[in-house]
Amino acid sequence: MTDFIAEISSNHNGDLGRCRDLIAAAAAAGCRGVKFQLFAIDRLFAREILQVSPEHRRRRRWELPPWFLPDLAACCRDHGVAFGCTPFDLEAVDLLAPHVDFLKVASYELPWLELTRRCAATGLPLMISTGMADAGEIRAAVAAAVEAGCADPTVFHCVSSYPAAAAECNLAALGALRDLVRPFAPRAKLGWSDHSVDPGVVRRAIDRWGTEVVEFHFDLEGRGEEFGGGHCWLPGTIAPVIAGGDFSADPACDGDGRLGPVPAEA
Repeated sequence: MTDFIAEISSNHNGDLGRCRDLIAAAAAAGCRGVKFQLFAIDRLFAREILQVSPEHRRRRRWELPPWFLPDLAACCRDHGVAFGCTPFDLEAVDLLAPHVDFLKVASYELPWLELTRRCAATGLPLMISTGMADAGEIRAAVAAAVEAGCADPTVFHCVSSYPAAAAECNLAALGALRDLVRPFAPRAKLGWSDHSVDPGVVRRAIDRWGTEVVEFHFDLEGRGEEFGGGHCWLPGTIAPVIAGGDFSADPACDGDGRLGPVPAEA
């Protein structure tokens, strides 16, 4: 059975009540877990960028207040879903560890092996996204997780394009990922981190390529900070996919199976 994880990302809009509503909606849709992101733009972006870029400064609205964490953990317990989060710096790992059920390393942070090691050392289940990464980078990150104590990471194939067209999804890379990591991480799981918002793509990742976990960006009603990017699912569109509905996929979504950036990620 495939587990579905709703990536709330910044669609919480800094509102604790909205966070709770998103968790409830994800649980009602059949999700096994929900995931947030913990970052501070003052640590994420260089001071020089923030001084000249209003667009980057506006992302302060996307921050998840750390004091939400105990409430989010309690809400997830109440709804029977796992609570996860992506840390974007080492301090965030330490803030999250007492509250979350799992951690995830984002594609953008994959080369930062110190972050992966810090996450793995918590003893919490760890997920790793591989968007834009080649085989060597993926191998190094998964090996770092295993060496730091996480014997069973979930490794996600991901296309870091928002949204990702079906023809760019390269689902055959799931098979290549399996062949790459299983020799030194035999307990690793495979996942698909979806940016396509295409039911056929998600079902093919499961039914043809055997992905064990699907992560997808999730919003309530189209008013989240990220919904305009075109890569977020709504409750009514993801629920039939989770339920196992029959959806056809463009065969081009399999791609060539090569591990590495696709043109849309350049």
